[in-house]
Amino acid sequence: MPYLKVYTHLVWTTKNREPYLSTPELRAVVWKHIKDYGLTKGIIVDQINGFTQHCHCLVLLNATMPISKVLHLLKGESSHWINEQGLCVTKFEWQNDYWGVSVGLAELTRIREYICNQEDHHMDKSFDDECKDLDIHFED
Repeated sequence: MPYLKVYTHLVWTTKNREPYLSTPELRAVVWKHIKDYGLTKGIIVDQINGFTQHCHCLVLLNATMPISKVLHLLKGESSHWINEQGLCVTKFEWQNDYWGVSVGLAELTRIREYICNQEDHHMDKSFDDECKDLDIHFED
């Protein structure tokens, strides 16, 4: 059996960057659901958090599932679940695009803290400014 320890920091946004995830309570429910659902599919979500219109997720990849499949499962099922639960007033959708970067073992603590502190981080910096700083480009 292969041994693989590859962490990837993934970021994705809501459709048209709509602030669907408007409250900390709603975000907490969604992040917990994504993490729990991931486990049912063999996806280890090490850390997850975000803000009103985006999600940061640190995933430990396994040897059998490509990143595109991880995102397809997490985004697809969570948007379906959010709508099924009636958590948003209008239809919830994630944008098709996503961004990902590998994370070295030496950087894990820093990335975990960065993801964990998204609420505070976005009190001082907009998501658009964050994207510029990280050189993230999403199609609109």
